Amino acid sequence: MKIALVTGTSTGIGLETAVLAAKAGYKVVATMRNTAKAAALLERLPDADVRQLDVTDPDSVRACVDGVIADHGRLDALINNAGAGHLGTIELESVDDVRDVMEVNFFGVVQVTKAALPHLRAAEGRLITVTSVGGVVGQPFNEAYCAAKFAVEGWMESLAPVVGKLGVAVSVIEPGAVATEFVANVRADRDVEALVAGAGDYQSVINSYLARTQQAFSAAQSARECAETVVGALTAAEPRFRYQSSESAVGFTAVKLADADGSAVQALTTSWLGA
Repeated sequence: MKIALVTGTSTGIGLETAVLAAKAGYKVVATMRNTAKAAALLERLPDADVRQLDVTDPDSVRACVDGVIADHGRLDALINNAGAGHLGTIELESVDDVRDVMEVNFFGVVQVTKAALPHLRAAEGRLITVTSVGGVVGQPFNEAYCAAKFAVEGWMESLAPVVGKLGVAVSVIEPGAVATEFVANVRADRDVEALVAGAGDYQSVINSYLARTQQAFSAAQSARECAETVVGALTAAEPRFRYQSSESAVGFTAVKLADADGSAVQALTTSWLGA
């Protein structure tokens, strides 16, 4: 049985991806920072191999991946899903706030990917990362978050032709608005009322942004719909590099990306590496 490690599976896209990957025939290693939050997953996927993983902790990453190999003998797919939302703008927050966002959303992906790659190469497996339309189009009051997602997209786009030559297929998934606890986590990450109250000259534009965002999330796709796109990339015979998880995400990213599925960039950069 093929083994898929999924990060951030306690709720939302990660939980739904774990369930659908199991239905697709994978043995799922479902990871989360706090395994006390595993009840919702285990109710739907009782035979999931639930493991603790903090993507920002190198020791935790090594212990998790080494444990998977020790117990299962292989790793066929890594799905990087763990991440954290953040709202703010640089005049109203510290540089350390920005570093924290990069640590979770970019360097966490880098650490887990680095640990998994030798095993993915051995299995000629799949490396899939949930990014965001915010990794393509910069958005107001998402400076740090979009910077991290831009970094992930650039890193994966550069890595894909290299590891592709060694048998690993790389894909990124770009959701737009998704109805998950991620939105609540944004609020918890930086109290919105406090942000508005202390915004000074930025207050009116923050209020306009929040009103627009509330409207966008009123029509958000479900976490399951997004997970279907993730597992579609996992099971595709010839996976694309870039997937948007909804028609609205396709339209939004197309404002910037003429090469909507990433094939032109991948063909170009892969050609640089020889026949």
